[in-house]
Amino acid sequence: MKQFLELNKSFINGEWVEGASANSYDILNPYDDSVITTVKLATKEQTQKAFEAAYQAQKKWAKTPVEERKAIIRKALEYFKENKEAILEALAVESGSTYVKAEIEYQSTLAELAEAEKMTEEIYAYREVPSPIEGKTNRIYRLPLGVISSISPFNFPLFLSIRTIAPAIALGNAVVHKPDLKTGLTGGSIIAAAFEYAGLPKGVFNVVLTSSREIGDEMLTNPHSKMVSFTGSTEVGKRVGAVAGGALKRVALELGGNSPFVVLSDADVDRAVEAAIFGKYLHQGQICMIVNRFIIHQDVYDEFVNKFVERAKKLPYGDPRNRENVIGPIIDQRQLEKALKIIEEAKAEGIPLALEGKRVGNILTPTVFVNVDNNSKLAQTEVFAPIAIMIKAETDEQAIELANGTEYGLSSAIFTSDLEKGTKLALEIDSGMTHVNDQTVNLQSDTPFGGTKASGLGRFGNPWIVEEFTETKWVSVQHQYRKFPF
Repeated sequence: MKQFLELNKSFINGEWVEGASANSYDILNPYDDSVITTVKLATKEQTQKAFEAAYQAQKKWAKTPVEERKAIIRKALEYFKENKEAILEALAVESGSTYVKAEIEYQSTLAELAEAEKMTEEIYAYREVPSPIEGKTNRIYRLPLGVISSISPFNFPLFLSIRTIAPAIALGNAVVHKPDLKTGLTGGSIIAAAFEYAGLPKGVFNVVLTSSREIGDEMLTNPHSKMVSFTGSTEVGKRVGAVAGGALKRVALELGGNSPFVVLSDADVDRAVEAAIFGKYLHQGQICMIVNRFIIHQDVYDEFVNKFVERAKKLPYGDPRNRENVIGPIIDQRQLEKALKIIEEAKAEGIPLALEGKRVGNILTPTVFVNVDNNSKLAQTEVFAPIAIMIKAETDEQAIELANGTEYGLSSAIFTSDLEKGTKLALEIDSGMTHVNDQTVNLQSDTPFGGTKASGLGRFGNPWIVEEFTETKWVSVQHQYRKFPF
């Protein structure tokens, strides 16, 4: 971790530069609120310089031979492998990641880089389409989009940044990246260090450690940016889409979720509880696709809830650097107070508790609400905390209706002993992803990741991200003289 503390600067045009703003930001350890490092914020002018550098560098980078681009991706991957323990520690100290969560994020990052290497062959390659016109050949090319604005959140800072950055670079684009300041090192600086180590040409990748208050909408409106890739809340995502879309920029928006975990009447309850505990309490519930609502058939409701509560009570919590702990801190005081308010409001509404969590420093231990109305404020809120919401369904059909009863549609899960039925019902849940006999948090770099409804637009994962990050161009060649009708 110590080796990363000096990376508390923006990375612009291949140089580590201190922010020119009069304002600074303390990156805190969410477990004990100690200051990890202090960042001087980049100004709007410095951000504009980053975009200008990216614009100039991208033209040459786009024409770099495939093997050179592959070699740089591989070298960046090497950096991550060589610095594994330091990166895991940084995730624990800066984002409050337990060892299990940090390991998942780290391995997902490696997989994303490996998949990005495969994408390097996609640009300037072409496929031919037959023509009804004699003597004509049609070629369909994919070309780099240009400069991409990338904005990432605090919860999976390394992975949710690299899943935009690595494919974009592999496909011949340049990137200006703004991580959440709370996780500026793991969400930005470490990635910059990896590509610097890899020999990526100056300007192709830039990181600005700054705030929206400091730079306004520059990440969304800069004329050099062709696309905005944003991961964060639905509220902010709507504004990103409106502003960037108004400038006719593409957007990729991965937003909030209210993921249902459906337990059908024929489910293996013990297996379902095992998956449910992991899918609810990984990273203290601070994941967009975490289980938010448990929708359980009445025939197995009591058994599931009782077993779930007994497991939740025993989850070890504390300093995430202790590898035995599976519950760590909430990211900051604002998010913690928000979670506590959700609990108090639900209690005031008379929603019963099967397990009431407690605040221990910056940690919130598991809370379980039962007999929750799916239309209640609690059930319709993305809690982003270790708060479980139990909803009873009278039939399997009603369970699916309840699962769809939300404005969100990111991930979902169904537990059943009938795999054919589970697969059929999976197609009836209005979400971008449904997992049968598993929980809702799954990452795989060669599958389509994204949501429906208020959970966003676009898909990550190869080859879907290739479509997002490239331009499609038709080139026709007339090999022999064409006769025209007039």
